Amino acid sequence: MASRTATKLVHPERHELEFTTVMAALADPVRLAIVARLAEVEPEGELACMTFALPVSKSTQSGHFKTLREAGVIHQRDEGTRKLNRLRREDLDARFPGLLDLAIPQGRDVIASWA
Repeated sequence: MASRTATKLVHPERHELEFTTVMAALADPVRLAIVARLAEVEPEGELACMTFALPVSKSTQSGHFKTLREAGVIHQRDEGTRKLNRLRREDLDARFPGLLDLAIPQGRDVIASWA
């Protein structure tokens, strides 16, 4: 079954990842929290968008996931009517070594502040 929107998901190739675009995607606390949650299920794990307890509306969540995907931070795939997400650690570590090691603890701090 195809996604409800059937929109082609854009994922930049590893060599297309740009530092400034990735940093801009990671500059938002909600997106940092998404990255931290995805890091918890690495390396093979995926999480559906609806499993994230984010303090924003569904439409705002969708925008955050799109920003992360188009920056190359996450990979999304359609499964029925939901999107599954995974962190692109291998690609990010190859292009920007250590970046996720700095970002993930910050995302965990954001999540802790919501509790």
